Amino acid sequence: MTNTPSLWELVKARLPAASTLREELHRWPDLSGGEQETCERLRSQFPALPFHPVAGSGGILIGPGTAPRIGIRVELDALPIVEQTGLPWASQRPGIMHACGHDVHAAAAVAVMHALSAREDSDAHPAVALILQPREEKSPSGARDIVHSGLWQELDIAAVVGAHLQPALPGGVISCTPGAVNASADEFAIEIVGRPGHGAYPHRCDDVVLAIAATVQAIQQVVARNIDPMQPAAITIGSLQAGSAANVLPGSAQAYGTIRALNGLVRERLIARLQEVVLGTANAHGCSAEFTVHGGEPALVNDGLLTQSTARILNEWGESVDDQFRSMGADDFAYYGEKVPTLMMFVGVDDGSGGLHHPRFAPGSDSIEMTARSFLAGYLGAEVLLTEATQRR
Repeated sequence: MTNTPSLWELVKARLPAASTLREELHRWPDLSGGEQETCERLRSQFPALPFHPVAGSGGILIGPGTAPRIGIRVELDALPIVEQTGLPWASQRPGIMHACGHDVHAAAAVAVMHALSAREDSDAHPAVALILQPREEKSPSGARDIVHSGLWQELDIAAVVGAHLQPALPGGVISCTPGAVNASADEFAIEIVGRPGHGAYPHRCDDVVLAIAATVQAIQQVVARNIDPMQPAAITIGSLQAGSAANVLPGSAQAYGTIRALNGLVRERLIARLQEVVLGTANAHGCSAEFTVHGGEPALVNDGLLTQSTARILNEWGESVDDQFRSMGADDFAYYGEKVPTLMMFVGVDDGSGGLHHPRFAPGSDSIEMTARSFLAGYLGAEVLLTEATQRR
C-alpha cells in the first residue's frame, strides 16, 4: 500500500482537531432537510477545495488528485431526540441530538480528507469526493437525490465508502462484510372500511376493529409461511388507529408498518403476499381494505471485490475484522450501490447506552480514530480496484 504508513501519521495528526470538530457538531445539530449550518461547518474546513452544492442542504467537496474519484459519504442530520448524556458539549438545540454517530462519522472523514489532501503525491492518486449528505434519517432520501443529480455524472465518482458506528458490535471491531448488510425498507399503510354503528348492535355494523386485529394477526404469518427460512425478512406493525369512543364501532381503522428484506425477490414476494392477506382478511370480515406501499431504500449491498480489498488492508494493520455482521436496519447509502461499487463498514462501540437513537448515546473519542481507520482503508481498497481496472484496459 503506497504511502500507507505516512498517510496514517497524517490522519493521526488531525485527530485532536477532529475531536474538537465532533464536539462542535454535536453541540449544534441540525434536523433532516435543514443541515445548511452543519454543511457549512464542514465545508469551512477546506476553504481552498472546490465545493458543489447538491440535494438542497448538502454538497460534495473535491480533493486534489485524478479522476475517476473515490467517494467518502458522511451524513449531516441529527434526530428529534431530547439528549440525556450530560456531556459538557451536549446539544444546545432543545429536542435535537446526534444520537446515531453522524457527528463522529463527519469528524473522522474530515481528518482523512485533510490527510489525503496534504500528501505530497496526491496528484498521482484518485481524488476524494467528500459527500456531505443531507436527509439520511428522513425521506425524501438525500442519497437518492445525489445519485439522480447531474452532478453525480459530472464528478465521475467510481466507488463510495462509508462507515457507521454500531453498538451491536464489540468495541474495537470493524465489520467488513461482502454482500447485503442492510435491509430494504418499505413503509405500508392499511385502511379497513366498513359500516359504523352502535356497539350494542354489532350485527348491524361491520366491525373494522375486529378486522384490523385479525389482519395484524394474519400478517405475523406472512414471513413464517411464505419466505424461505434461510432468507432474512421482517414485517413490523408500528401503529394502529381505530375509533374514539368505547361504545361506537367506527367506520374505518388504520395500521402502519414496515417491510424489510435483504433480497430483492423476497422484497417483492412480501409486498405481493401482504396485499393478498390484507384484502382477503378484510373481505372475510365483511369489510373492504386499501393497501398502499411507499417504496423506501433498497438493500445495501457491499461490493465483493471492494470489501475483500479493504478487509485485507485492515487485517494488515492489525485491526479486528468481522466478515459476518448484517443488520435488518436500513440506510440510504444503498442508493450509491445502484450506481457504483460501494462498501459500508460498521465500527463497534461500547458506550454503555441503549444503542443507536438512544438519548444517552455518547461514544468516546476513540470511535473517531476507528472510524477514520475505516474510511482510510476503504479509500485505499477502492484505489487498488481502480488501479487494477486501469491496468486491465
